[in-house]
Amino acid sequence: MATPVVTKTAWKLQEIVAHASNVSSLVLGKASGRLLATGGDDCRVNLWSINKPNCIMSLTGHTSPVESVRLNTPEELIVAGSQSGSIRVWDLEAAKILRTLMGHKANICSLDFHPYGEFVASGSQDTNIKLWDIRRKGCVFRYRGHSQAVRCLRFSPDGKWLASAADDHTVKLWDLTAGKMMSEFPGHTGPVNVVEFHPNEYLLASGSSDRTIRFWDLEKFQVVSCIEGEPGPVRSVLFNPDGCCLYSGCQDSLRVYGWEPERCFDVVLVSWGKVADLAICNDQLIGVAFSQSNVSSYVVDLTRVTRTGTVAQDPVQDSQPLAQQPPTPGAPLRRIYERPSTTCSKPQRVKQNSESERRSPSSEDDRDERESRAEIQNTEDYNEIFQPKNSISRTPPRRSEPFPAPPEDEMATAKEAAKPSPAMDVQCPMSNVEPAIIPATRNEPIGLKASDFLPAVKLPQQAELVDEDAMSQIRKGHDTMCVVLTSRHKNLDTVRAVWTTGDIKTSVDSAVAINDLSVVVDLLNIVNQKASLWKLDLCTAVLPQIEKLLQSKYESYVQTGCTSLKLILQRFLPLITDILAAPPSVGVDITREERLHKCRLCYKQLKSISGLVRSKSGLSGRHGSAFRELHLLMASLD
Repeated sequence: MATPVVTKTAWKLQEIVAHASNVSSLVLGKASGRLLATGGDDCRVNLWSINKPNCIMSLTGHTSPVESVRLNTPEELIVAGSQSGSIRVWDLEAAKILRTLMGHKANICSLDFHPYGEFVASGSQDTNIKLWDIRRKGCVFRYRGHSQAVRCLRFSPDGKWLASAADDHTVKLWDLTAGKMMSEFPGHTGPVNVVEFHPNEYLLASGSSDRTIRFWDLEKFQVVSCIEGEPGPVRSVLFNPDGCCLYSGCQDSLRVYGWEPERCFDVVLVSWGKVADLAICNDQLIGVAFSQSNVSSYVVDLTRVTRTGTVAQDPVQDSQPLAQQPPTPGAPLRRIYERPSTTCSKPQRVKQNSESERRSPSSEDDRDERESRAEIQNTEDYNEIFQPKNSISRTPPRRSEPFPAPPEDEMATAKEAAKPSPAMDVQCPMSNVEPAIIPATRNEPIGLKASDFLPAVKLPQQAELVDEDAMSQIRKGHDTMCVVLTSRHKNLDTVRAVWTTGDIKTSVDSAVAINDLSVVVDLLNIVNQKASLWKLDLCTAVLPQIEKLLQSKYESYVQTGCTSLKLILQRFLPLITDILAAPPSVGVDITREERLHKCRLCYKQLKSISGLVRSKSGLSGRHGSAFRELHLLMASLD
């Protein structure tokens, strides 16, 4: 899909490097829409304030990658499940571990907090669902029924039901008070990734990898409608707070749906890729997505999105807010959830008399506190967000303001208005200016104009273009391109032959000798996929080429150079610094002297590259994030 023009309807808010390694899970705080929690392969849980660059708090204690995270409704507690099956609950106000829950035998794939009690539900790769009492530190119920991994869990708004979605293509509804399954909803033909309860009615929505969204009636236990033809697997859905529509975070777009009958109200282009979670605050929808160690956040202005009424035909890009139409009179309305009062029937809690009683010390708790830490990295933001709720404040709480649209919108509008008319294009053709950075994915070739291949605008004084002239225009540069591609293919064959008869170092040397960066990029893209191929002498040959790649105008070259440099820094920088810091050996050791020479050469090259990385770390977007991550990894060189 072509990258859409950013308008005031949707825009990218920020991009951060969330972890030292890959991000494996994230979640938005649904109450504020301003708090973001991320879990990473570095076994940490990091908390962020949306649109602020610095981490607020980092939670440690897990010994394997964090696969799932979830915040409770008041955003006071956070639960995280790891690849090993352990679950940890932290109190964000007290900045300490609250509970460690053990019992699952495989990855934790999904978590959810009970809306009205200190209970947590967990779903695992072991196909089991468990309901935990946080206060008593024990498993209350275990629900069995799924045959594959449980990907999503959601409590109903009244806290009486639990919905589960799994890779076995089914959605199941569990009665918490009876401790058994109420109903099973088949129909999806692929793994079900997400379920969401309607905020008011007895209605459930489920999204699947089969590119469908199904709506289920929870009174009649049957399907209400099915929306097909999503652009990709459905991973994130969210009902509007008043229940008038459902938002679906699709590949590079937000779609707004109704279900009786099924229809699409609106489509908004958002270049967020595969969005992971959604939240709504101040009539703005916040979406977050992650790729490797980066997390990006996006904003959609819901006042400019059609949420009821007629079916949408095209993405919304109008400059005026859209008028909201009232719901259709006589629309079917199901039974409404009854929010429990203090005397409702729900999993009972023991009355809490004090803060110290809720966290009564024990030997296990002491061990948890020693193993787990909450590292507050931004005291000002921490005090602003997690100020204890029981403290007396004589000033009203500050309300969060909507995120402002970027100023580039007005500039884009002005450029669009100043664009010449088609007639002017014919009389005064625009010069073909090549961009400073050529993107890796683009919807038109660099150096060609689409107007060359479209029927020309006929003017009275303009002669008709004959077929021979048209063909020569189309074939212009074709022979040159064929020569370039043939030469590149021949060079790659040479490198491949050297690799077959020799080793990877010899093949890299041959690629460097050809003096063609495209061949080096093709070779590095293969070597980067297998870290075991990298040796110290290979680094000495590759690092000068990486410095050239980082300065290239081609985005794909820069990406390959960043990937190779990151791999070298992670695998060899500690070794290089240790060998250079070691005292000289006694006697003659040829092997050690050769290794020391290679380390000195690599260190000198890395120092040269570090200045380039530092200068580019201030860039915005994906490039800036990659260079900032490399700058952190190279901090020990300074």
